[in-house]
Amino acid sequence: MSGPLWLTPDDRQDTLPVIPRPRPRWAAADDPVDELAERLRDMIEAAVHPDEIAAILESDGMTDDHIRLTYGRRNSFELAEDLYDRVPRTYPEPVHAPGDPWHVALLPCLLRGLVFALPGLAYVLGAPFATGAAPVAVLLAGALTGWAWNQALAHRAYTWLGLGDRPAAARALLVGAPLGALAGTGVACAAAGAGEGPAVAFASVQALYQAAATVLLVLGRERLLLAALAPMSAGAVVALAYDVPDAARLVLLAVSPLAVLVLAAGELLRGAAGSRRPRPGGPRLLASLPYGVFGLATGVLVLYAALDGAPSGAAAAPGAVALTLSMGPAEWLLHRFRSGSLAGLRGATTPGEFRWATLGTLARCLGQYLAVLVVLAALGTLVWPRAGGFDGTRFLGLLLIGTLMWTGLLLQAFGAVLVAAGVCGVAALAVLCGAGSLLAPGGAALLLAALAFARLGRATAHRG
Repeated sequence: MSGPLWLTPDDRQDTLPVIPRPRPRWAAADDPVDELAERLRDMIEAAVHPDEIAAILESDGMTDDHIRLTYGRRNSFELAEDLYDRVPRTYPEPVHAPGDPWHVALLPCLLRGLVFALPGLAYVLGAPFATGAAPVAVLLAGALTGWAWNQALAHRAYTWLGLGDRPAAARALLVGAPLGALAGTGVACAAAGAGEGPAVAFASVQALYQAAATVLLVLGRERLLLAALAPMSAGAVVALAYDVPDAARLVLLAVSPLAVLVLAAGELLRGAAGSRRPRPGGPRLLASLPYGVFGLATGVLVLYAALDGAPSGAAAAPGAVALTLSMGPAEWLLHRFRSGSLAGLRGATTPGEFRWATLGTLARCLGQYLAVLVVLAALGTLVWPRAGGFDGTRFLGLLLIGTLMWTGLLLQAFGAVLVAAGVCGVAALAVLCGAGSLLAPGGAALLLAALAFARLGRATAHRG
């Protein structure tokens, strides 16, 4: 028997057979893009922007060279735009309506705002021991140092908590909190002059309290902090109406910070008990620096809003109290914005529709925050002794600072901390250099609001 076995006797020749070759899969369609659109139809139908389709193509491993050879488009973005135009939007509803991952209760946020504001009552108890402008400058220098340091420290600890490593967060607080207390005390000593020992002592206690309170807040122990502040807060309220002896004032000023310090030490010792060797890939130290700059800048602006042109500390107090108390509602409204933007992603059918939905959510949340700030400032002016009458310029400045702070916190929450820190830092420097009473905070507030809308009006900014 001769010849290939697959030939019949009549067909056997001394030639090689023609082996059939399969056609490429895309050759069945007139245009390979149509076949790709059909294969990815479900994902393309649900896309809000062509960039989402480009991300899908790149995640599938499609390089620009492959796209040029196979589909005749220059890159993934051009192919994504073509697919976006070919497939209409349908946005199919999920079988089970997803929950709102950004929903938080209002009460815990209000509680955090309260514990932010209550330490200010210590200045009421300590007022008889600090006379003149120099001791106040010592206290403010120490407070601003602690504000900046502890903002950066809190970011580092929160990052470790986000990575699921609570012992590492406790270890970061255990090292960073004492260093922050030393920094605040050192700056207060450097700002003090002769005969200002009482002011330095008060600043040292203030620095210890700031460090310990940061520990409790980061570890979610707001209720313990509130309980520890109760004696001092009650004493300060009594001191507003009655003459409290100096000895009693000193005891009240010492008891609450000491209690906070003991509670924070206990939390850190328990948290770091299971500490292991640091795992690789942790947060970089420099990544927390912009948060410290943002904290310092907002601290300067809050003090400016409270003290600019005020005849006395008592007259300026309602502005500072309103801003600090408003941080609780501000935090809750940041979560409400997240929820609103998530609803916009689900309901919008075009990028333009989503941008307008985001603008509405942003305006609503910012307006609600400013309304809360107005109510708090008005109540403070009514009930605070020697607060003075209504000052339109300072009131407008307070609203501008509030806008600046809330939009800065919003951008920071979406990862744009460098932008927020930069704008707020420039505004704080302008204030320190003697810029107009409304020019610096007003310009910065408008700029941050515009940047927030420009950044958050894109669907890709809301991933994760």
